[in-house]
Amino acid sequence: MHGPVSAAWLLVALCAATGAYCLLRMRSGVEEQRLSAGGEALMGFGMAVMAVPTAVFTPPRWAWPLYAAVFGAAALRTLWAVRAAPRHLHHLVGASAMVYMALAMAVAPPGPHHAHGGIGVPLLTGVLLAYFAGYVLLAGARLVPAAGSASGGGSTAAAGIRAGAAGWGDRPELARACRLSMGIGMVTMLLTM
Repeated sequence: MHGPVSAAWLLVALCAATGAYCLLRMRSGVEEQRLSAGGEALMGFGMAVMAVPTAVFTPPRWAWPLYAAVFGAAALRTLWAVRAAPRHLHHLVGASAMVYMALAMAVAPPGPHHAHGGIGVPLLTGVLLAYFAGYVLLAGARLVPAAGSASGGGSTAAAGIRAGAAGWGDRPELARACRLSMGIGMVTMLLTM
């Protein structure tokens, strides 16, 4: 990915931290958390590696098809999960977007700056940008607490934590915040292609 070096390092840090938290979520006692956390950790670390500034490290040409194969396998696994639970569709779109970006980098001419053949933003990039921008807005709105939950005796999530029912790795709002972070990262990466 190409863009300002400081923004690239911030994206690397955000994606790596998200991937690390998702690895910790894989230790959850909740099976659904464990299943989605593995794919999200792969996405987080994959995005972090892909976002490293080219001035620091330029992957060899064979790395991009390898990225595409890894995320293609993740997309196929997720496609299988979507058959049983359509809520995994977002993970399928994310893995497919990573395959697309890896393939775009594989066919791009070498050099620090290049475009998609000089024709502007390709249609698929625009569709993915629109999807992830919408996802970021929706995920951000879901993180805003409801007006009634902040007053009174506290929220049910806080009550569950006080009772010891949910560990910090099982908190759904943290999982949503991770997905929001990765959505923001995906928008950033698509913009810099």
